[in-house]
Amino acid sequence: MHIPIFGNGDIDSPEKAVEYKNRYGVDGVMIGRAAIGAPWFFNEVKHFIKTGEHLPAPTFADRLDVTRKHLDFSIRWKGDKLGIFEMRRHYTNYFKGIPDFKPFRMRLVEAPNAEEIHQILEEVENHFAEVEV
Repeated sequence: MHIPIFGNGDIDSPEKAVEYKNRYGVDGVMIGRAAIGAPWFFNEVKHFIKTGEHLPAPTFADRLDVTRKHLDFSIRWKGDKLGIFEMRRHYTNYFKGIPDFKPFRMRLVEAPNAEEIHQILEEVENHFAEVEV
């Protein structure tokens, strides 16, 4: 009988996931905090394990796309009020490192409905069109 063993604890890079596998012989790793605000981290790890190469960092457009999808899924799952409320904590993580983003973030967390949030995200898209992350 084989009981799968998973590595856990600060898997914050694709290299660390491979290191756990090679050093400890685990069957898999559990990813937690590294994926907060960076759901693409799972694909980065899978790609690195397969190829030994890093994926390019997500673009600003990728971040916006994930934010929009997350908002829509959150509303569908939890309803308008709770979905929008719980989404507020994620804006900081999705747009971490973007200079002068705070005024937009403040508007996003104060917006009362999805329509207004999507409008603000459209403004964000236009305002930061040339930003490289």
